[in-house]
Amino acid sequence: MPKQEPNGASEGGALPTVGVIGLGAIGDGVASSLLRVGFPVVVADVRSEATDRYRDRATVAASPSDLARQSDVVVVAVVNDAQVNAVLSGPDGGLAAAAGDTTFIIVSTISAACVESIGSEAAGHGTPILDCGVSGGPSAAATGDLVCMVGGPRDVIEGVRPVFDAIGSLTVTMGPFGTGLAAKLARNLVQYGSWLAAYEGQVLAEAAGIELGKLAQVIKASDARIGGASTLMFRSTVAPFTDADDQGLVAAMQSAASLAHKDLLAALEFARTLDVELPLAAMTEEHCDDIFGVGTGTVKP
Repeated sequence: MPKQEPNGASEGGALPTVGVIGLGAIGDGVASSLLRVGFPVVVADVRSEATDRYRDRATVAASPSDLARQSDVVVVAVVNDAQVNAVLSGPDGGLAAAAGDTTFIIVSTISAACVESIGSEAAGHGTPILDCGVSGGPSAAATGDLVCMVGGPRDVIEGVRPVFDAIGSLTVTMGPFGTGLAAKLARNLVQYGSWLAAYEGQVLAEAAGIELGKLAQVIKASDARIGGASTLMFRSTVAPFTDADDQGLVAAMQSAASLAHKDLLAALEFARTLDVELPLAAMTEEHCDDIFGVGTGTVKP
């Protein structure tokens, strides 16, 4: 369902002009979502075919610096460290060209070192900047339903809240600058790790002669009941439980860890009979107590 006007737009307040640098899978959806709810939008991309489809509904900038001069908020949606530096850094970059009150939002997934260097450069210009990990993929970007993990000063975040409302269905302030993309990296770790677990499950099932479509069917049905990877993410720390914690909960986690050991050892034994290797399963069994909070904390954060 298309989103409605952002908060405050119906009260007559002028919406900020938002520039979007990079019109790939995420940036294209971001720009479209902003236009759909009425934001004036400026776009820039090195590919003319990407900007051509915006010429009748947005301003097409000649360069990232040209875009920054025309924008109140700049969303950077390029691919990697090199591209972020190319569009923002240096005397010809967007940071140098922008006015001091232009806010930059980096949604690209980049390294911690790049986040730090760009943050330092922005501080040197006195330019507000936020790092924003996004999740949901191109389909969520297209409908304005990205999950936004934002790092930066709370007042700066609140100042561009209508932009986040337009492009996302959930915006969570993770902490100071740098924590938005740190959260995205952690979220990706959970995603890719769970995919490796799914792969190993398929390896075992296929070796046992099970149709993989049937395995997927039962996993989807089970996850609807017991939840996915976030099920155990209900504590404020990954440190082991202590005597100060609810002992009923501790006992339940000890029981769950014991069951996990049993189930994983059975899977590993079965895998040996089928001559398949499950390295992630073996590692998971080794660290089961830490996973459930009843170990010694050898899995370091």
